[in-house]
Amino acid sequence: MLGMIKNSLFGSVETWPWQILSKGGKGEVSYEERACEGGKFATVEVTDKPVDEALREAMPKVMKYVGGTNDKGIGMGMTVPISFAVFPSADGSLQKKLKVWFRIPNEFQSNPPAPSDDSIKIEDREGITVYSTQFGGYARATDYVAHAAQLRTTLEGTATCRSDFYFCTGYDPPMKPYGRRNEVWLVKSNE
Repeated sequence: MLGMIKNSLFGSVETWPWQILSKGGKGEVSYEERACEGGKFATVEVTDKPVDEALREAMPKVMKYVGGTNDKGIGMGMTVPISFAVFPSADGSLQKKLKVWFRIPNEFQSNPPAPSDDSIKIEDREGITVYSTQFGGYARATDYVAHAAQLRTTLEGTATCRSDFYFCTGYDPPMKPYGRRNEVWLVKSNE
């Protein structure tokens, strides 16, 4: 675990590969349209808990897996962003469910170590196209909900996005006090 923290603070961190397709904005809200690569992801799903509480339960499990609690005892290093899917209700509030998606580093994509924790699954995911908006600070569920609503309003009439879920992302370790980067990713609908 200490090695994982040291690596995330001082080591190299791999970024989830994507290509910027376009940029836009309206008023105070700017966004990027990105084509994000698919691949293998370590996932943890938590239900029946508010999002902030569920995230506090899921993240340590993923971090331990990445840090070496796996069948090979290998610390894989970090990829950013860490993303988690949230599931909005009709009124925009979040359901008591989330799913953390950690993209396995490229070096381990073809043969990722098996998790030691049964709640962690390795899943293949196709590439996705997202509309992303960025904001700072220590993000909480209310921040993600507000930024998702702003981005949806900005995209009205120009883009169609999935309404059943969206991604919340973070790029920084918890001990980084300033210059933090968070994003909301609305998934482009193929309709």
